[in-house]
Amino acid sequence: MARHKVAKRSEIAPGTTRRVVVDGAEILLCGIGDRLYAVEDVCTHDGGPLDQGELEGETVVCPRHGASFDVRTGDALTLPAVVPLMTFPVSVEGDDVYVDA
Repeated sequence: MARHKVAKRSEIAPGTTRRVVVDGAEILLCGIGDRLYAVEDVCTHDGGPLDQGELEGETVVCPRHGASFDVRTGDALTLPAVVPLMTFPVSVEGDDVYVDA
C-alpha cells in the first residue's frame, strides 16, 4: 500500500462524505464526529456508487437497494448486501488527509 494525499480536512464536515479516486480505486471519505473513515465507494451487492447514498451516523446507505454498511469497519449491516466493504487507513496531518491504498 502507498500513502496518498486525497483531500483537505476542512472540506469534509462531520456527517458528510467525499468521493476520491486513488490509483483507479474509488474511495468514499466519511466524516464521523472528529474522525475520518475511508471505504470503497462501490456497493458490494450490485456495484452501485455509495457516494450518492446517505450517511446516517456511522452507516452509509446505498441509494439503489438500501443495503447499509458500517463505515468504521466496512461490515454489511443489512440485506441485500452480505459482503463487507474494503476499508482503508486514514491519517490527517494539519489540514491534509492521507489514505493508504
